[in-house]
Amino acid sequence: MKSIFVLLLSLGAISCQSNDKKVSAEKNKAINTMNEQKGLEVATVAGGCFWCTEALFLELKGVKKVVSGYTGGTVKNPTYKEVCTGTTGHAEAIEITFDPKEISYEDILEVFFATHDPTTLNRQGADVGTQYRSEIFYHDEAQHKAATNFIKLLNDQNIYGKNVVTKVSPAVTFYPAEDYHQDYYNQNKSQPYCMAVINPKLEKLRKNYKSKLK
Repeated sequence: MKSIFVLLLSLGAISCQSNDKKVSAEKNKAINTMNEQKGLEVATVAGGCFWCTEALFLELKGVKKVVSGYTGGTVKNPTYKEVCTGTTGHAEAIEITFDPKEISYEDILEVFFATHDPTTLNRQGADVGTQYRSEIFYHDEAQHKAATNFIKLLNDQNIYGKNVVTKVSPAVTFYPAEDYHQDYYNQNKSQPYCMAVINPKLEKLRKNYKSKLK
């Protein structure tokens, strides 16, 4: 927990945009079933533009896969264009497949809270709308309890100087985003958003979480 008091990463002033062809949710469900058989677990979090969150969690030791997508909404098989309107109810989120023997769920929560602003409602930097909300989607009661306790700790110790607004909700259908959103940072490092917003976050992550990096 010590590092979370040190690491409050800068928020971006450039917003993320775009669209393209989607991966099927059915295929993703099949992959999740295989992961369970291998002893891997899944964490789902939303903390603003998924280009940022995906790039950060891909760096962590024990994280086997990160998928960018949409969850928490009412429209089936939403497209990026639809989600960007803020009318589908979905959040831009990432689904993290991890090995609990190498990284704990609590570690994932720590990095999550240290790499975005959980005190701004429906906003991260210049990205504004319910699709950019801060939310944790728990997959079992253990994750539910861990997330709730973590938020209580942050508020009790007044880490941010104001209350955390991050929602904690049961996981629902996760729809993988269009293909070009996957591994976006590594495929587009020279893109202005990546250089201005993601690069500084990665630098601070690498500085403050050396022991947790691959």
